Amino acid sequence: MSKNYDSYESPFCTRYASKEMQYIFSADKKFTTWRKLWVALARGEMKLGLPITQEQVDELEANVNNINYDVAEAREKEVRHDVMSHVYAYGKQCPEAAGIIHLGATSCYVGDNTDIIIMRDALLLVKKKLVNVLANLAKFADEYKAMPCLAYTHLQPAQPTTVGKRATLWMNELLMDLEEVEYRISNLKLLGQKGTTGTQASFVELFGGDSEKIKALEKSIAEEMGFSACVPVSGQTYSRKIDSQVLATLGGIAQSCSKFSNDLRLLQNFEEMEEPFEKNQIGSSAMPYKRNPMRSERITSLARYVMIDTLNPAFTAGTQWFERTLDDSANKRISVAEGFLAVDAILNIMINITDGIQVYPEMIRQRLMKKLPFMATENIMMRAVENGGNRQELHELLRTHSHAAAKQVKMGGENDLVDRIAADPAFKITKQEIEAVLVPENYVGRAPEQTEEFLSEFIKPVLEANKELLGEHVELSV
Repeated sequence: MSKNYDSYESPFCTRYASKEMQYIFSADKKFTTWRKLWVALARGEMKLGLPITQEQVDELEANVNNINYDVAEAREKEVRHDVMSHVYAYGKQCPEAAGIIHLGATSCYVGDNTDIIIMRDALLLVKKKLVNVLANLAKFADEYKAMPCLAYTHLQPAQPTTVGKRATLWMNELLMDLEEVEYRISNLKLLGQKGTTGTQASFVELFGGDSEKIKALEKSIAEEMGFSACVPVSGQTYSRKIDSQVLATLGGIAQSCSKFSNDLRLLQNFEEMEEPFEKNQIGSSAMPYKRNPMRSERITSLARYVMIDTLNPAFTAGTQWFERTLDDSANKRISVAEGFLAVDAILNIMINITDGIQVYPEMIRQRLMKKLPFMATENIMMRAVENGGNRQELHELLRTHSHAAAKQVKMGGENDLVDRIAADPAFKITKQEIEAVLVPENYVGRAPEQTEEFLSEFIKPVLEANKELLGEHVELSV
């Protein structure tokens, strides 16, 4: 198919989001789901005694997927109502059942229930991709659990950690996101068939006031569509807080991925780690030598969009009047869909990057060793005290020597702190004794053990419980 160059196309479709996620938010997914809901409604009404035959239900079921879009589109131009246009088109294909399609329902029966189904399916895809990111990072963390590296507070060198332990920080936030996604999936409920203001008045009429049959119909529809229940009360629509909660979950994923991408961008600047770089990839149009972290930058960029997008359904939820207003519609169909498409794109990149992070151990060691003398001053002081030195005097001398060495480094020189201390008779310690203290592995605390514990106690059970979702690999198109 040739590219459309003369009208706007969403970058989510042309550059970023997967075909899977694009289909979930496609017109075909929406309208086939409408038909499935009409089948569920008719089947439930038939079982509860309304004058609907099995033949009519079968006719509806046989035409769920072969939608006559041309008929629906032509009808909508006449009546200006999308739901009634599709009721009409469905009826043309199902002449025996035409009179009972949408019986007792209002437009939100298909519209809102479909929106919930779509969000559930989209969350399931998000879950799958999150699990695969965690699997990739788990392998990475285990491989590098004992490799010392500089750690930072305030982006200033601080007590060392390990490369693997740092990866567990990324994983811990993504695990929180996964738990939130699973909570949202398990707690989503259909709207059901609530009627124009949520009172089910039309179904009271249909079933002659039999509340038990009305409740049974709702239960039947929920079960057929794969849900445990419908919302207990509503106006015409399900509460728009549901959209807000779901988008907040997506916003949380964006936050975690943005933190990862920013860390990796900094580490690539330090030349300690690098995102995958294709053999023929061009880093810069002007500077051929450059290896820009463009994938991580794209995560940062898309994450920013999602975090801001969470405000859309929040405002919508807060401005719905009484039983419903229609100021949600235009905003909702953009903000919810694009929130999911953006997170899908982010997770695609996350899978791609975490499947091939490049680590440069020599550079990691070199940068750590340049700073380690500063971090080892307490150990050096203790050794000097054992040799007969005065702790308080040594502390002041170490402070003076450290600041002098740091100034020399900042002026382009080497870190000569070890030489300064060895040359100071107050310490009664040789350069060899000091260098014996400068073993990076001795300064990482419980980092390797913490990494092992986290992977074993928290990540392994998740990966085992979701092993059928594993094995995702993503090749980015751009």
